[in-house]
Amino acid sequence: MLPAAGGCMGTSSAPAAERSASPSASAAASPARVCAAPAAGPATAPAGAVTVDPSVVGDLAAKTRNSPARTTFWLRPGTHRLEPDRFAQVIPKEGDVYLGAPGAVLDGKGTNQYAFGGAARDVTLRHLTVQGFVAPQDEGVVNHDSADGWTIEHSTVQNNSGAGLMAGSRQRVLSNCLRANGQYGLNAYKNNGTVTGLLVKGNEITGNNTGDWERRKPGCGCTGGVKFWAVNGADVSGNWVHDNRGTGLWADTNNNDFRIESNLIEANDGAALIYETSYNAVIRDNVIRRNNLVDGRKNAVNGDSFPFATLYVSESGGEPRVRARTDKLEIYRNVLENNWSGITLWENADRFCNSPANTSSGVCTLLVPKASSCAQPKIASAPLLADCRWKTQRVDIHDNRFVLDLSAVGCTAKCDRMAVLANYGTYPEWSPYKGEGVAQAITLKQDNHWHDNTYVGPWKFVAKDPSAVFDFGQWQAAPYQQDKGSDLTARAGG
Repeated sequence: MLPAAGGCMGTSSAPAAERSASPSASAAASPARVCAAPAAGPATAPAGAVTVDPSVVGDLAAKTRNSPARTTFWLRPGTHRLEPDRFAQVIPKEGDVYLGAPGAVLDGKGTNQYAFGGAARDVTLRHLTVQGFVAPQDEGVVNHDSADGWTIEHSTVQNNSGAGLMAGSRQRVLSNCLRANGQYGLNAYKNNGTVTGLLVKGNEITGNNTGDWERRKPGCGCTGGVKFWAVNGADVSGNWVHDNRGTGLWADTNNNDFRIESNLIEANDGAALIYETSYNAVIRDNVIRRNNLVDGRKNAVNGDSFPFATLYVSESGGEPRVRARTDKLEIYRNVLENNWSGITLWENADRFCNSPANTSSGVCTLLVPKASSCAQPKIASAPLLADCRWKTQRVDIHDNRFVLDLSAVGCTAKCDRMAVLANYGTYPEWSPYKGEGVAQAITLKQDNHWHDNTYVGPWKFVAKDPSAVFDFGQWQAAPYQQDKGSDLTARAGG
């Protein structure tokens, strides 16, 4: 049994419930309903703009080819089409601007793979609906080649295969509807490069992964609302991320310097947020509710005891040697309500640079430039013994509010966990991380702390391994000594 209200109170100067209340988190509860009420584009062509005619197939691509850089194109109302070839696409020139009139749609008609591609910088799309394109897996429809400096604003990108958008450096994704795309709403990935200075603000990101890729390729980790890969510097704020089939927001592999704030993340089949093999982030003032009910329940029914969480930190944390706006992974002033479990901090002892268990094959940590360096005998001693691992360290979880009503979630067990743990290292044969060393480190030695939080509901706590399940008092006691200054109210009937 968990203690009743007042059973384990902290000694901070204000109740945790008061500290957890945040105007920003409250604002995040009011979603930006971009898809239902998109902003209208200009009803007439701006001065100097080239007018694009929907009755002429391929008119947009042809006029782009025949116009100089930094031309503004105004698309008349109606459905615009490209030539009926799968590789037909618009290749902008540097600084080109595309404006859609009310009712302007660029439709791939299930034939064209890409809408806008090429390497031109500083291209702008506004007030345009892009739909019906059939990009392959992991590729995208708008900014297919991840060119830098693009702005996509007040547009609807929907019902495409692959990703609706790709991302380049300095890309601004503002107030768009990214809806019902086959894999992702946005895939922030640059082939053989790093995306820097990404802004994703005020968008509605919903219903993506219609292709159900995890069923088609189990374990691919290739689904959800947004996927970030090797992004250095991102601000993700004020978005409504909901009802995606899979994870809402997923930062996977060598991301760094993220601020994820004031978002409403709800009703995604998988986790609300995964921060995986990445570094240095601030996650604050978000409202996170009713996530992971589909995937969490499926895993529990299948007998898996792992604490699948709605906010999942996997081999990620603060690293002062990697330059960022913070040197921690700080999670604070968020409201998590009626999700499948809470926050899990995890390290896979067998996953490290150059290990065959590393699913990001061929990729090393940001501290070691070559994967081949992480091999015996040097990996068994400093500095590689530490630097060849992505570490869940320096994670600071505070001033959050965690609410759980089992009847609302529809479960009786395994949906009530807060966890910090690792597995027993066994693989590969030459691994220097065998045994309990990683589990001991993440639990007790890597500066991972919960404190000054508020819990409402029948929460349980897991430390070191999935079988070690504790009540609140045990969680606060030695050796774990977590959640100093926090309080818990076990809701009656929980």
